[in-house]
Amino acid sequence: MDTREQELKSLAADFTFGFIQAMDGEKDPRNLLMAFQISRNIIINNYELGSFVEELFEVTSCYFPIDFTPPPNDPHGITQEELVLSLRSVLTATPHFAEFLLPLLIEKLDSDVQSAKVDSLQTLTACCRDYRNKELKEFLPALWHSIRREVFQTASEKIETEGLAALQGLSTSLSKSVIDSDAEDSLDTFLDNVLQDCKHHLCEPDMKLVWPSAKLLQAAASGSYRACSKINSCIFPLLLEQFNKHKQSSQRWTILGILKVFVQLIHKWDRDEEDKNPLCAFKDQLCILVFSALTDSSVQLQTVGASTLAVLGSQQDLLSPSDIELTVDHLNRLILREADPQVCAAALEASTTISAIHPSAFIAKMVPALTQELNMEPMEVKDGNEHLAQPGNSLHQRSIQALAAISTHPTIVKRTVPVLLQHLTNLQKGSSGIESDMAILTCQSLQLVADHCRDVEESSQYFHQMVIPCLLGLAIQAAMQNCGSEVLLGILCEEQVITALGTVISTAYGHSQTELASRTISQVVALYLDGDVSFLPENNFSRKFQPFQLPDSPWPQTQLTALLQAAVCSLPKNVTVPQQERLLTHLMELCCTSNHRFTYTSAAKCIAGLINKCPAGEQLDAILRDVLKKIDSGLGRNTGDCSQSTSRTRIFTLLLWLTKSLVLRYHPLATTLTDKLIELLTDPDLGTATADGFSMLVSDSTDVLNKATHADIRIMYRQRFFTENVPKLVQGFHSASEDNKSNYLKALSHVLNSLPKQVLMTELPSLLTLLLEALSCSDQVVQLSTLGCLHPLLLDAPQIMSLHVETLVTKLLNLTTSPAMKVRIASLQCMHALTKLPPHVILPRKSRVIQALAKPLDDKKRLVRKEAVRARGEWFLLGSPGS
Repeated sequence: MDTREQELKSLAADFTFGFIQAMDGEKDPRNLLMAFQISRNIIINNYELGSFVEELFEVTSCYFPIDFTPPPNDPHGITQEELVLSLRSVLTATPHFAEFLLPLLIEKLDSDVQSAKVDSLQTLTACCRDYRNKELKEFLPALWHSIRREVFQTASEKIETEGLAALQGLSTSLSKSVIDSDAEDSLDTFLDNVLQDCKHHLCEPDMKLVWPSAKLLQAAASGSYRACSKINSCIFPLLLEQFNKHKQSSQRWTILGILKVFVQLIHKWDRDEEDKNPLCAFKDQLCILVFSALTDSSVQLQTVGASTLAVLGSQQDLLSPSDIELTVDHLNRLILREADPQVCAAALEASTTISAIHPSAFIAKMVPALTQELNMEPMEVKDGNEHLAQPGNSLHQRSIQALAAISTHPTIVKRTVPVLLQHLTNLQKGSSGIESDMAILTCQSLQLVADHCRDVEESSQYFHQMVIPCLLGLAIQAAMQNCGSEVLLGILCEEQVITALGTVISTAYGHSQTELASRTISQVVALYLDGDVSFLPENNFSRKFQPFQLPDSPWPQTQLTALLQAAVCSLPKNVTVPQQERLLTHLMELCCTSNHRFTYTSAAKCIAGLINKCPAGEQLDAILRDVLKKIDSGLGRNTGDCSQSTSRTRIFTLLLWLTKSLVLRYHPLATTLTDKLIELLTDPDLGTATADGFSMLVSDSTDVLNKATHADIRIMYRQRFFTENVPKLVQGFHSASEDNKSNYLKALSHVLNSLPKQVLMTELPSLLTLLLEALSCSDQVVQLSTLGCLHPLLLDAPQIMSLHVETLVTKLLNLTTSPAMKVRIASLQCMHALTKLPPHVILPRKSRVIQALAKPLDDKKRLVRKEAVRARGEWFLLGSPGS
């Protein structure tokens, strides 16, 4: 067929007939895949079918629906899904099959076989892409009857989903059909039937079939703009009437939820500019209804009212200026005065949506209200009702979150950002004890604003010009004020707050355009290298900012390296860091000489982030040679001197982060550095820290060396790290002294825990003995990590795990009395998973386990008791009929 198409077509219908005879009765799945492909080629390449259309359909459709289970260890790898999709591509390849296929689908839908129903509905959906009124008209009543039944009486969520998809497909197909002037509109007739069978359920007092009916109507309306308009014009008056008729909040909640979905459907379709929104006829009633929901005492009704308001407000022509003002007033009240956090969250989400379209109303009403709230002293606020009482600091928190939520438009950003920055400044002067938490929340809000600004050039430029210099200025000012002073340090000198400031800067630079990032990063680098504060808003400092002037620079200044790291390590790869070599030299010096942990850790992260993105070549090789010299000379054996011990810890921190940096990008030197870490597992001072460090090597980092900061991360780096290093760890474990074995086990368990389950399964036989030994380790981190590895293996590799069942039962039961709650819970979960092993393996241990699991039933922690009940219950049921 690929090379002799013309010769085959010259045989006319005889070729089709010959193929039908050859295919008839075929059973081998390999041949069936080929036969289905040939059948499809005959159809789509326009081979002559002649009078054999029905015969070709019959010889393929006799396999529908496919019921195939591949044999164990099938060398051909043919799956049921492959056969299903291949057969479906034949049955739906031509509308000429419609008169035979549609009755077949209706017949299978009436059967009791769940898989046949799903396959039939999916095939019907596929048919609708090419079928039109001509093919569908005769079968529409029967198809609608079958779909309606499956949704109303569904026993499976999957069947319901596929039924709704098929109904949407029918609606779309009929909408595309060409209508003759003298013929009836098949879409109109079909939708009338849908409305007739569903509409009355929306008015039933018990509302049992409201949601199924609503789902059917929504699916039909999703077919086209025309279908949506027709159904909405019938449904909206009815739903509005029902809302006013029903007085119970639960019933109103249901009706409003349905209304919201239909409003969203209208928004889905692109209309011509001159076309009026069909909902305009109902907008006044809709607004009254939604506003009444927002003032209801029901939390559920208020929540769905806020989300419906967001949908209404997202459409340009639905809310009048007075409606928008009232909307903002309601959202203000819900954010600041409503006690329930769920309602507040819905109001914040609605504010985010609506502010992007109607910024002026939020600037005029919400920003002043939130600003006023922030400027008030925290105190107990009551609004007439006791349940509405809110602590003042909670109102401050909500105000901060709301200012970030509405910062969706450049004009709003220019009003909200100064308020947040001023609040951050004021917090530095406070003394109530909650300033640190509020400062971190403010930084999180500024980070959200930075996220909103990512796609808007005007907002992004403003953020870089206004926020980043201001944050740097505030941090430096706080560091200068506290240098050498004995007074209590301000909150902007606290590590957590500096880290939060860094996330704002990191987000801004991670999203910024190349030109903007290049222009502003040079100012940041000059600030740290040369003390150039000219771009900062308040730069009249009492002394020069010199974080790299060691040993004279005090730690409040040096720890601000974290903000430098946030900026330079978040840049897109196509932005060059200015003066990078000079910067790395200073960072190296800081990392090797500073006695402040947060400082040298930030410096190490910064070095790692820069090296990770540095292009391969002589420059990178020279940098790495210098770093390796520092590491080799700094990791000499400890002589007991305290200062040398601190120095080795600093160098170890640099080694750890540099190793991660190179492992992520598959650099050849990564193996050398990892070997150094494996050697350190036997170090009396650094062994435990090294074992813990393996967790950092294979886990995602939050502030540097991640996708958000554009790090060079190769796919499957964890699997490669596992393959290269686990044999070394196993070998080291066997040769290590008893004192160091736990370090190897801890490192190994961290690496195993990071692996995808599929990879771990292939390595299980060789590592299982070691994992079982790790359960006897006294280190709780090792125990927890190992239990995390074993749990999925008990479920997915029962045959292998059965070989060690006695050891597993003994060690897991011992861990159910561990001092650590997490270990007790994890061991009980594994005991529960043990019941999935073959019955003949675990039944002999049933009475022993049930007796041992009685003790955790009285555990002082509720979560432990809960897991004990689950596990013991499963062991009780072992061997009983039906278990």
